[in-house]
Amino acid sequence: MHLINDNRDICTTQKNKHKKGNRMSKSLVISISIALSTLFSGVCFGQSDAPYTEGPVWSITMVRTKPGMEDDYLKKLAKIYKATNDEEKKQGIIMDYKILFGNASSPHDFDILIMTEFKNMAAFDGLREKEDPIVNKIFGNADVQRQGAIERMEVREILGDKLMREITLK
Repeated sequence: MHLINDNRDICTTQKNKHKKGNRMSKSLVISISIALSTLFSGVCFGQSDAPYTEGPVWSITMVRTKPGMEDDYLKKLAKIYKATNDEEKKQGIIMDYKILFGNASSPHDFDILIMTEFKNMAAFDGLREKEDPIVNKIFGNADVQRQGAIERMEVREILGDKLMREITLK
């Protein structure tokens, strides 16, 4: 009888330890789950610690006009660039556009920046399908457009293009 009681006591003690261990592992699992979900929710929904907020995207073309050809090139821009961009702005394809004109700092530098502002990078998706009808309507078929491109090459050189995001410092 004493042996049976001892076995019961041992079994009861083992069950109690198992229950305590179960409770501890359950609370450990719950604690880890809460910690991980808090961590991941911070990653998913938290704000960036970048020192800026992202704004619109600018397409920038750096142009060097040939000596004495600045006015000729600006006249072509007034006809081509202004007309297409005014229509694209009206249709909401672009947000704005600007031209900056100044002295080149060296013989290899640009003197004109042509800048077009887009709402975001997604604005470039399907851009050609949106722009082609406007360009075709204003300037005509591909042959006419090609001839205009050749004429512009006579008065300027494109040094490069960039896409840059406008940022606002926090």
